[in-house]
Amino acid sequence: MERSQERDGGEGVAGREPDGRGLRLRREIGLWSAVSLTAGCMIGSGIFMSPQGVLVYVGSPGASLVVWAVCGLLAMMGALCYAELGALVPKSGGEYAYILQIFGSLPAFLVIYTFVLLVRPAAIAAVSLSFAEYAVAPFYPGCSSMPQAVLKAVAAICILLLMLVNCWSSRLATMLMNVCTVAKVFSLLVIVGGGAVVLGQGRGYTEAFLFAFHNTTQQAGRIGMAFYQGLWSFDGWNNVNYVLEELKNPKQNLVWALMIAIPLVTSLYLLVNISYLLVLSPNELLSSDAMAMSWGNQVLGDWAWMVPLAVTLSTLGSTNGTFFGGSRVCYVAAREGHMPQLLSMVHVHRLTPTPALMFTAAVALVLVIPGNFSTIVNFLSFLGWITYGTTISCLLYLRMKKKNLPRPYKVPTVIPVIMLLASLYLVLAPIIDHPQIEFLYIFLFLLSGIPVYFLLVHFQCQPKWLQMATMYLQLLLEVAPAIKNVD
Repeated sequence: MERSQERDGGEGVAGREPDGRGLRLRREIGLWSAVSLTAGCMIGSGIFMSPQGVLVYVGSPGASLVVWAVCGLLAMMGALCYAELGALVPKSGGEYAYILQIFGSLPAFLVIYTFVLLVRPAAIAAVSLSFAEYAVAPFYPGCSSMPQAVLKAVAAICILLLMLVNCWSSRLATMLMNVCTVAKVFSLLVIVGGGAVVLGQGRGYTEAFLFAFHNTTQQAGRIGMAFYQGLWSFDGWNNVNYVLEELKNPKQNLVWALMIAIPLVTSLYLLVNISYLLVLSPNELLSSDAMAMSWGNQVLGDWAWMVPLAVTLSTLGSTNGTFFGGSRVCYVAAREGHMPQLLSMVHVHRLTPTPALMFTAAVALVLVIPGNFSTIVNFLSFLGWITYGTTISCLLYLRMKKKNLPRPYKVPTVIPVIMLLASLYLVLAPIIDHPQIEFLYIFLFLLSGIPVYFLLVHFQCQPKWLQMATMYLQLLLEVAPAIKNVD
């Protein structure tokens, strides 16, 4: 493989270094593709299904709108902090890369251990199951529950198809994200427009606005759970940081992509929630698990089929974006020695991280089998905000210890301080106010990474069969080690 690279040394193959040092991922993500990646990952099934969860936990329509607005503000502040970290540590991998650079190997391994084995595959599995539910619904009219075997089979097909698309071409994957993002933004605009028409005709329910904050909860734990539901719909605001080495002009486009995508999504979410409150009665608001479907039946009539189509496209795009970013984190971790070496390789012709994509798909397929994701939002959010808080503390550490580092972009210090306090609240409040055994399971899973780290990484206890398997799979998959893209 190395001899082949030396012979091809010049610029004949895009993605190879001119001096023949090795392969690298192409920089194919421009500004609008970065905007699409951010917005496309954020707009998934959440905005079509989570508003009821926020309303139930927080207790009143006015407070639910406040929660959605604050969720958007937290996503924006977190993204700006990540933008500064991305300028200081210009590597793909997001939280993993920053924690590795600042706090060292063990904390970074614990992040990647939970991320690769649980967080991203579980998110892919959950959203693909949502995709399957809406994709299969037209074939089972009038059925309140569909065959679980069919749902899981369709979800598995979705994961496998997206794996093939991402393995074939990064450009094709970004094109799919762009198309799905346009479709889902259009569908949200339809919901906003429908609410405006209902209001103009004087048919809207105004009780939600006349008694906006009546019955608002005062329990810190329930407020934290409401934020988990809302923040699930904003999940993906950090996805561009996962693919920084594939972003064109990253020092400029990273900030601009975040400044465009997150306010756009936040505005749409607020307007969509207002439309739900105008169209649906108080009883419908509290009893509907899929507000968008109830809204469509009330407003669109014979055109209500557009709603499941919109959710199908939305979940497809969200799954694709999660796949795209999650596989890059796995690839970067393997490159740093925290995952098997095979996962750090790229296809010699297509220049995509094929092994990392296949591994992510395999874990996601395993997690599709149980298919019980009723509490996935709360517990993945809990784990996610532990990681976000640790990452924000990296920025504060650099502010105190590395004041003279050149910073192409700098966020006001008050923003990371607010984000760190918010992270502590979102982690501790649900545990203190409403402790659940599942939180202990997550904590034990996190701790289980410590012996794994010392066995496989620190002492490098790697069996010979794994080395042989790596060599054979490298030949079979036509992959080779890659170098870092840095400016």
